[in-house]
Amino acid sequence: MKTKRLWMFALATLFLAAFISGCKKDNSEVPDGVRPIVTSTDPVNLASGVPLDKTITATFNKPMDPSTITPKSFSIQGEAKGLAAGLSGVITYDGTSSTMSFIPSSKLTAGTTYTATIASTVKDLSGNTLKENYVWTFSTGTTISPTVISTDPANNALDVLLNKTITVTFNQAMDPLTITATTLTIKQGVTAVSGTVSYNGTTASFKPSDVLVSNTVYTGTISSGAKNVAGTTLANDYVWNFTTGTITAPKVNSTDPLNLATGVALNKVISAVFSEAMNPLLINASSYTLMVGTTPVAGTVNYTGTTATFTPTGGLLSGNIYTATITTAAKNPAGIPLANNYVWTFSTGAPLGPVGVDLKTVARFGIIAGVGISNNAGFSVINNMDVGIYPGARSSIIGFPPAIVVNGAMYASDDIAPPGVPAMLLQAQNELTAAYIFAEGALSPAPATVSGDQGGKTLAPGIYKSTSTLLIQLGDLTLDAQGDVNAVWIFQIASALTTVGGGPYPSPSGGNVLLTGGAQAKNVFWQTASSATIGDYTSFKGTILALQTITMGAYSRAEGRMLARNGAVTMTGTNIIDKP
Repeated sequence: MKTKRLWMFALATLFLAAFISGCKKDNSEVPDGVRPIVTSTDPVNLASGVPLDKTITATFNKPMDPSTITPKSFSIQGEAKGLAAGLSGVITYDGTSSTMSFIPSSKLTAGTTYTATIASTVKDLSGNTLKENYVWTFSTGTTISPTVISTDPANNALDVLLNKTITVTFNQAMDPLTITATTLTIKQGVTAVSGTVSYNGTTASFKPSDVLVSNTVYTGTISSGAKNVAGTTLANDYVWNFTTGTITAPKVNSTDPLNLATGVALNKVISAVFSEAMNPLLINASSYTLMVGTTPVAGTVNYTGTTATFTPTGGLLSGNIYTATITTAAKNPAGIPLANNYVWTFSTGAPLGPVGVDLKTVARFGIIAGVGISNNAGFSVINNMDVGIYPGARSSIIGFPPAIVVNGAMYASDDIAPPGVPAMLLQAQNELTAAYIFAEGALSPAPATVSGDQGGKTLAPGIYKSTSTLLIQLGDLTLDAQGDVNAVWIFQIASALTTVGGGPYPSPSGGNVLLTGGAQAKNVFWQTASSATIGDYTSFKGTILALQTITMGAYSRAEGRMLARNGAVTMTGTNIIDKP
């Protein structure tokens, strides 16, 4: 009996121990298959180049208790110059996707490694915790994520025109290869709208293949597959809605020049033909504009029938891309505007003649010489340019005054103030040498051979080569740009250049260089392998690049530059040099 009692006591003790153990069992003994876990993060662990405006997210395998996802259970530390700094921000939780998000109060720091921690105190809806803290790291780059800053139509817009082209504008330049029919879509319910996607500047456009259905809700989406030029994607898909009305807007049916046309004539009148008659009062310089780059082109707008024209004042410039725009301020007589601004571009042909000579820093000088500069008599003037000598010294500049420099300064190789003058002059002389060599070797278009007296001739833009001396005496030489203000002339002279005239100015007996057809003195270059002489009373145009000396005869005047590599520049008396 005693043994039976002892056995029953031992059994009771075992049951009691088991009960007590069960009562003491805590959450740490929950099987791992029951606990919540973090299935993914964004950025992922060890990610690099993370955008500075990134929202940090973590997704769980099951719904979580939002009350446990707080600033106490989530932290992010940034190691900046070795000092830990906790980030402040807003924490949210999406029960549908079981995703926690952290939006930093300010942008992340570039080039910094961050450590994010989700504490083991977060719980699922059954009260089960993470087994341990979840920790991951990532490092930032230098970029900011692209975002959509506006759409047209705007979100929830009503009465959208049926032939509307839908546009999306980003906060930065995007990679055009990622702006496609896959990343920019328009849907009517679940049905995709057929259309063409294009991208320009910071704006993506979707042009439906057919007019939209009236009184219908459409959904536009830019997916996160769209990337900026650095390869950074949108943080999230951008989605918006709009509703059509019942009206089809007037449109531009055709333009002349066509969109993307090349080689457009410089005297071209730009025209646009509408699909219907428009209100003439609203086709004006405000609604119809032409730009070259960011510069408005002056011109006159006219409208007749269904055609609007823009006539540029003074014609177009060669070698430029133009953008024409007719805005939604243009309306038909019923007051219905264009559905969108209509924009097209075209380009003019290359300038007539060769590529111009790049003078670089020597362009600041009206006179530069190697060994001497002299004004022998009279009140000579150099306007809006500098005078310089190198390697010659200031003592080699003679006759200043009475000669003067207006809106410019004089520099010599031995100047000690301002600092850096010798180096500046050496650079200018080196760039003069480079310009001389470029002009001497220019081959395109093929040089035309000239010789003797050019007086009385008219020359189109191009390269003109003389194997000996070149003279302008019996008449004037006229340079005709044929309407191209960017047209260029290069004269390659193997020996001396001489103009011969006689008073009063400008020389009535010839020897002058005249410009017509829009020609500009800044685009005329005279490379001479020895010396140049500008005759008494003659009017000269262009930049002389002389290997040796340059002499200006009495009362001669130049719109250009006298640039001598090795020799002297001499003003005989009362000469004027104006900036070309």
